[in-house]
Amino acid sequence: QVQLVESGGGLVQAGGSLRLSCAASGRTFSRYAMGWFRQAPGKEREFVAVIRTSGISTYYYADSVKGRFTISRDNAKNTVYLQMNSLKPEDTAVYYCAATRAYTRSDYYTQAAYDYWGQGTQVTVSS
Repeated sequence: QVQLVESGGGLVQAGGSLRLSCAASGRTFSRYAMGWFRQAPGKEREFVAVIRTSGISTYYYADSVKGRFTISRDNAKNTVYLQMNSLKPEDTAVYYCAATRAYTRSDYYTQAAYDYWGQGTQVTVSS
């Protein structure tokens, strides 16, 4: 079992930055690829970014956040981060972190591939 708790959300003006954190319980954190998804009001949850397991420093991002968001992980702290810069009003959403044992790149974009989810943290970007 892996429990995930997000933090770091809040209200920020357009152009500003936030860093989200996701703290994981359990001793197997390094075995999981960690992803971030988001869900805006009235929209479906969508993929944002994923970082693969320890030793495979590969990251994938949604086109909408490339060049603005950076995902990273600290396995010693069982934590994954999402640094969000140059925020836009359209980034407003509830952000969720999730853990998966999937290994295929195409799986990372799919919610069904993720085994564990956090409760989400609200990010609001004002114009």
